[in-house]
Amino acid sequence: MNKEKEVIKISVRNLVEFILRSGNLDNRRTFQADRDAMTKGSKIHRKIQKQMKTSYRAEVPLKWEQEYQEFVIAVEGRADGIIEEEERTAIDEIKGVYMDLQFLEEPVLVHKAQAMCYAYFYASQNHLEEIEVQMTYCHLESEEIKRFQETFPHSYLKKWFEDLINEYYKWAEFQYRRRIARRESMEGLEFPYPYREGQRSLVSGVYHTMAAGRQLFIQAPTGIGKTMAAVFPAVRAVGAGYGDKIFYLTAKTITRTVAEEAFAILKSKGLSYKTLTITAKDKLCFSGDGECNPEKCPVAKGHFDRVNDAVFEILQEKDTYLREDLLLQAEKYQVCPYEMCLDISTWTDAIICDYNYVFDPKVHLKRFFGDGVKGDYLFLIDEAHNLVDRGRKMYSAILCKEDFLETAKAVKGHSIRLFRVLNRCNKLMLEYKRECENYEVLENIGGLSLQLMNLLGEMENFLEKEHEEKVQKAVLEFSFEVRHFLNMYELTDENYVIYTHYGEEGRFLLTLFCVNPRKNLQECMSRGRGTVFFSGTFLPLLYYRSLFSMRDDDYAICASSPFPREHLKVLVANDVSSKYTRREQSEYERMAAYLLQMVSAKKGNYLIFFPSYRMLEDIHAIFKQQVEQNGLPVECICQTSGMSEQEREEFLACFEEEQSTALAGFCVMGGIFSEGIDLTGEKLIGAAIIGTGLPQVGCEREILKEYYDKREQRGFDYAYRYPGMNKVLQAAGRVIRTKGDKGVVLLLDERFLQRTYRDLFPPEWQHYEVCNAQNVGEKIKRFWGENI
Repeated sequence: MNKEKEVIKISVRNLVEFILRSGNLDNRRTFQADRDAMTKGSKIHRKIQKQMKTSYRAEVPLKWEQEYQEFVIAVEGRADGIIEEEERTAIDEIKGVYMDLQFLEEPVLVHKAQAMCYAYFYASQNHLEEIEVQMTYCHLESEEIKRFQETFPHSYLKKWFEDLINEYYKWAEFQYRRRIARRESMEGLEFPYPYREGQRSLVSGVYHTMAAGRQLFIQAPTGIGKTMAAVFPAVRAVGAGYGDKIFYLTAKTITRTVAEEAFAILKSKGLSYKTLTITAKDKLCFSGDGECNPEKCPVAKGHFDRVNDAVFEILQEKDTYLREDLLLQAEKYQVCPYEMCLDISTWTDAIICDYNYVFDPKVHLKRFFGDGVKGDYLFLIDEAHNLVDRGRKMYSAILCKEDFLETAKAVKGHSIRLFRVLNRCNKLMLEYKRECENYEVLENIGGLSLQLMNLLGEMENFLEKEHEEKVQKAVLEFSFEVRHFLNMYELTDENYVIYTHYGEEGRFLLTLFCVNPRKNLQECMSRGRGTVFFSGTFLPLLYYRSLFSMRDDDYAICASSPFPREHLKVLVANDVSSKYTRREQSEYERMAAYLLQMVSAKKGNYLIFFPSYRMLEDIHAIFKQQVEQNGLPVECICQTSGMSEQEREEFLACFEEEQSTALAGFCVMGGIFSEGIDLTGEKLIGAAIIGTGLPQVGCEREILKEYYDKREQRGFDYAYRYPGMNKVLQAAGRVIRTKGDKGVVLLLDERFLQRTYRDLFPPEWQHYEVCNAQNVGEKIKRFWGENI
């Protein structure tokens, strides 16, 4: 075989699911399709494999290469087992299921097709005239096994697989042509701007990370241009053969726009690159309620019969796929826009999306990460400090006692067996509740997990039949919660704490809390080639690395700010604090007086960040009184809880307008206006941060503290101080965004003067000044006098 030919890779699973799908889109049955992905690599696989004879080989990698004139299609995967005995050779495909096996009358088509692919590969490579396919279905609670066996002549499998691969040929040819066009467009592609200070080292670091297949942490302040400094070298790495697909991952919609602009700029310089932005399902849904079934949504009927044509056409016509493009194409072909979007992702060069599409086990892109096959993926993780809490949330799971009762009430009269299992689970939850006052850490919930497996099986049996819509929906939704809980329970180890506590309205909750998500995150990243984490607030770096990475060959770049130090004035107050013991009228009056002096020193736009809405409201009221008493021209606007998208835009629009007075925007720290917004130049000239940003004391924060204290690490720092300072740094980072920006950052809490906080100041804050209520106004005026 000619080794110089381009190789187009696809997994066995993706091939059969893509080519053989047809009919309706129906989320009422997605639990069936996800069973094997959910239990992939689970204990039941290993247990069955260990019970087999010595003639049984487990987890055998198999690969088939189909050569064409210009390229090679490589189909690869891993057979669960190969049985080699005198009288038979068989491929064994194992699937763990929760449903009662009596309902399973024949193998699921795509499961059998996977096994048939492996059977063809093995029979061809070992010159067998015939080979058996064995489908092994195992009930995950009872461990009951049901097998289906069928023997195929090699000639039959050869014809079947050739038909399959011929169906795929036009897609592989498209991919081959795309790679050529992409590679040729990179010849002579240069960085699109003059390099800013420190930017060249970032570009070099990202490129070498991808070339070496490593992980890089970048601490880079706002304004250095880290988005382009990450995107450009990643694109060049793809051109040099060090990767095939870029995932640009973000936590917020607004940062996705920055990534889209970076790719657009490179395309304007001649780059041929197909980029897709994955939009949340609820923002693409035609019906608006996410009911993906032919009874509720007309495009769900026959979706799979039309979607491949819709995808192939749009791939020929465009290189950029945004929300409006997807909606137009889906309307034309009458298919689900969201599902079509996911299909397009297979064929693009770069995907811009939320973290959860790579990391979240409930919604990750199974076509890339569902079968454990490693891909040539390059991960660029923007504002990666957000991945700490997001990672914990993705790999944690919660069950609510009241949900068992409500679901039991819904199914009573429809299924006595399901009703009884729900009540058994509820009784176990009741036992935990009796032992819990505030929160209670549990060592073992093995008894409940067995009942939950039984429950999930009964729910799947229930859902096999038609029921009243309201009842069907209640059971389906609760089954998702139970399934996720069981999946996460299978991951529990020293990185988890299991505890019970009371939530809103006194609801009793059982939580699998992923304290340290690094093992789970690392497993996802190990399916790609290289990863770059970048953030403007990666301090202290060891803290973030301990939560993201398990590798010992990571390295880091800490870039300094490219902007003149004299453009930023950092002032730390030494006579106020937001400590709970100090939250009273007199303290709030002093804080309001600080704010008044800041906005009075120079007319302009200011943001003021508070630790809570309550404090925001209290100090805002006092501030308004002081403004009126002094007859000052100051306009105030306030962030409110649960603002709509339009309300957010109206809030930010105030900073875009020419102001005849000073403008003070009152916000909460860690909220929508403290990160990812760009108010350059005169749009924002100062920010005040009230408090150290410490998270509110609660059972989860206390569990974090105890967890790290037990390991002789800084429990308070990990649970409170580091997350708090991150919010402070993000809020302060709104002030200086470009080389011409000048502004003031006012830190209103004397705790910032403690060494434990000063050690977390970024380099550009090292020239801070201490101030008090008497001299703060003069210091700010002097700064503006020197910078006009």
